[in-house]
This record gives sequence, C-alpha cells and structure tokens, in this order.
Amino acid sequence: MIGRLLVLLLTITLLADLTTAAEWTGWRGPNGDATVDSGHLPTSWAVGKNVVWKAKTPGPGTSCPLVVGERVYVSCYTGYGLAAGQGDQKQLQRHLLCLDRKSGDVLWTRMFEPKLPEHNYAGEGAYHGYAASTPATNGKRLFLFLGKSGVYCLDLDGKQVWHADVGGGTNRWGSGTSPVLHNGLVIVNASVESGSMVALDQETGRQVWKTGGMSSSWNTPVIARTTGGGSELVVSISGRVLGLDPASGQKLWNADGVHRYVCPSVVVNRGVAFIIGGGHTSLAVKVGGRGDVTKTHGVWRLNKGSNVSSPIYHQGHLYWAHDSNGAVFCQDAATGKIVYQKRLEPRPGRIWSSPILGDGKIYYTSQHNGTFVIAAGPKFEQLAHNVFEDDKTRTNASPVPSRGQLLMRSDQAVYLLGTSVAK
Repeated sequence: MIGRLLVLLLTITLLADLTTAAEWTGWRGPNGDATVDSGHLPTSWAVGKNVVWKAKTPGPGTSCPLVVGERVYVSCYTGYGLAAGQGDQKQLQRHLLCLDRKSGDVLWTRMFEPKLPEHNYAGEGAYHGYAASTPATNGKRLFLFLGKSGVYCLDLDGKQVWHADVGGGTNRWGSGTSPVLHNGLVIVNASVESGSMVALDQETGRQVWKTGGMSSSWNTPVIARTTGGGSELVVSISGRVLGLDPASGQKLWNADGVHRYVCPSVVVNRGVAFIIGGGHTSLAVKVGGRGDVTKTHGVWRLNKGSNVSSPIYHQGHLYWAHDSNGAVFCQDAATGKIVYQKRLEPRPGRIWSSPILGDGKIYYTSQHNGTFVIAAGPKFEQLAHNVFEDDKTRTNASPVPSRGQLLMRSDQAVYLLGTSVAK
C-alpha cells in the first residue's frame, strides 16, 4: 500500500513538473526562443469570437503574462506614466496580478512601492512605461525585476521571500530586461541600473557574481548550449556580442556586434547565435570560442535588421519584424540572405513586441493595429489579421501560448484566446 502511494505521489509530482515545463515560464518561453513545439493555437479572434475571457487590469504594462498551474501572473503600473509630461512620480505604483486561469477573475494583487526618482515619462522611448520586464518562475517562486527598485522573489501567493538591489541607475528610455533562471540562479542584465550582469541565488537573493561592461543593452540574455555540452550566457551589448560563463560571470568570448544600443534578444540554435539590432544590422556568430572570435567564429553579417523586436529561428530560417515600417522578414540562417521582405496588410504601424511561433504560425503583434498571423515558412503567406474593436490601447507585449490557447495583454486588459476548453 505504501509503495502504491509513493508511486502515486511521484506520478503527481512528475505531471506537475511537466505542466510547469510546458508553460511559458519567462521572457520568450522556457528556452528563450519564443517557440512552442506542439499543440493547436488559434488563428483568428475578435470581440465575441474565440475569447474565453477578458480581465481588465488596473493600469498599463508591456510585460508578458506567466502561467503556473491554474494561475496567470501579470504586472502593470498605475499613478504615473499614463501620459507624457503629466502626473507626479510620487503616485507611481507597480502591481502584480494573480488571475484565475479558467475564469480570468483576480485572485489577489500585490503592490510595490518604487524607489524614486524614476526616469521621467516623456518622449517616444519612454512609452513602454514601468512594467516592461516579464517575470520568471521556477514553478514554486516568482521573480520580478523592477529596475532600480530591485529584484523581488515571491511565493505563488504573493508573499515576499527576498528583495535584492542590482543598482540605482536610470535611463530616459527606461528599464526593460527580464530575469533568466538557470541552475539555481536569477540572472539579470542590469545595464541601465549598474552597467553590469548580476546573478542572485534563487533561494536567498544573495549576489553570487557580478560582471561589468554591459553598455547600452536593453535585451534579455539567453542560455546557449555549446557543442561540447556546456552552457553559455549570451547577450548583445553596444558594439559587441558576449559569451559569459553562467556559473561565474566570467567573460569567455566576444565578437563584433551591433554598433548602437541593443533591444532585440539573441536567439541561439545548434551552437550559432543570431543577433539583430540597430535597425540595420543582423549577424551570426558561433558560440563556444574564447577571446575575440570575430574572425574565427563569425558566420555572416548583413545590413538588415530591426531596432526593437527580437527574431525567431525556425527550420533553417530567421523571422523578424521591422519596428516601424510594417515589414516582416525571412532570412536564410546559414547565409544571412533575405528570403522575403513583405509588408503586412493593413499597415500595422509600429511593432515593438517580439513575435512567437507555434502550430506552424508566427504571431506579430503591433502597438495599435492588432496581431498578424503568418505561415511559418520561407514563402510569405498572411493567414489572419486580428483586432479588438473595443480596445484601442497600446500593445507592446508578446502573446503567450498556453495549452492550445493564447494569452495576450494590452494596456487595458489580459485576454485568454481560443476555444473554451484548453487542450
């Protein structure tokens, strides 16, 4: 009898771990590549069509939702930064909402007092506001990066476990990188806050390592697997691409990169890192080298790229959207050659969110003209254009796949899209 109970408990634990692993556990998903391998995802939606629920949020935000079991977590802000040149920073509040995944009902809200002064909400670059960093979860804890206000670790009920400072700097373009979880560490690109990459212990918040030289970098690092079976932390900074040891923070290699500030995250496949940025640069570099590897590990470089939105790798091709001209690109990953460059219709306007890929489809979400669904392949085919006529607010967050459905958030609401029964 005891043996049967142990087997049952182990089975339940394994299923819970598999459910957590299958969910979007941080920025660009559990592998940092913005792809989900299996399952159906909705192609079209509108008001009253394929909307399971809509939950209004207290304020705007550009972070992506997370799912843990039957709960959805999403951050937003209120009190300041709702209109350029207006308001008082003393009224700024950040919020973490916990929603019921089945109904969208708010289960609880946690508020965070900011460390002031923050960057002023003024000008184009500040439009993403004060809730731009996507939280991360290991299935047991939640990790939030709030810029100069620090890194918070909470349990799944919103109780604070620890709080850590990673620097007090600000920038007029704000802060927006997201935490990465790896081997018991919370790794944060604190380029704005302290010009450094910082690794904290997940259990205690204690600083394990700190590495400087992270200049003008607004992208979230990615864990890359090397051909030898090891791991590297790859990040794009102004002028260089860096490979770091994720256990110690030691700089292992560097290569010529984007000669400007960098927002798009790196994507890695089979030992090759693909980097875009600066509005006019894309390149590929093999990981696993030592020192300056520009000449020895550089694969290709092209004067085409995007300033904000991150790329996707899929079956030998890169896919990405230009941030301002409404064009989407397919690029041969082996050579850098542009396979197609097509304008979305109707014109999407600015695209600052990053695409995701699943069910053979790529989802590009624009700020003010909905989400475009494109077939994932080297032949351009636009499958759908979806808008909510009753929600004209900005969207800078990427969609999040979850059990055959999609979670989306605007500055006004969080949506669960698809059929009413999750797969």
